[in-house]
Amino acid sequence: MQHGVVPAAVFAWPETNLPISAVVLPFFTSMFLHAGWLHLIGNMWYLWIFGDNIEDRLGHFSYLIFYMLCGLGAGIVHTIFNYDVTVPSIGASGAIAGVLGAYLVSYPFARVLTLVPVFFFFVIEIPAVIVLGFWFLMQFLYGATALASTTQASGGVAWWAHVGGFIVGMILVGLFPRKDRPRYEYTWRS
Repeated sequence: MQHGVVPAAVFAWPETNLPISAVVLPFFTSMFLHAGWLHLIGNMWYLWIFGDNIEDRLGHFSYLIFYMLCGLGAGIVHTIFNYDVTVPSIGASGAIAGVLGAYLVSYPFARVLTLVPVFFFFVIEIPAVIVLGFWFLMQFLYGATALASTTQASGGVAWWAHVGGFIVGMILVGLFPRKDRPRYEYTWRS
């Protein structure tokens, strides 16, 4: 409760006697907490697959700033869409969703090895625009379903943090100077 983002507490803040730091700091501390090993491993898997390319594009320090801003944006969007929720939100998935959004903008046609279950499992290469577009669509649909629900529970997933982080990442990546060279650079010599 102290280090996770509690949307209802954020919106109730002006009438409470909590210091502003108790409302603002959880937007950052929540990114470093997880609900268990599977939560942590799932987040790190996505970060491992997509994060290194964005870090190469932005540089180490800019990547850290970018990541934190995506997490902050994700927390804000989650709070706005869940203003009355009293359950704390924790995890890095909003910030990682920002990395996914940046990857979509930066490398839309990069091939992503994907496990596809159709009667049995097989691995195929799919363009990032399809993989990440499908992922975003699912987050949005689950988030819309959770909004339409009359209960606070959404299975413990902050869908709108994913949606918000993804969109923030798509926007922010273009505001940072590019550190790497474009992937397909051709030099003509005469």
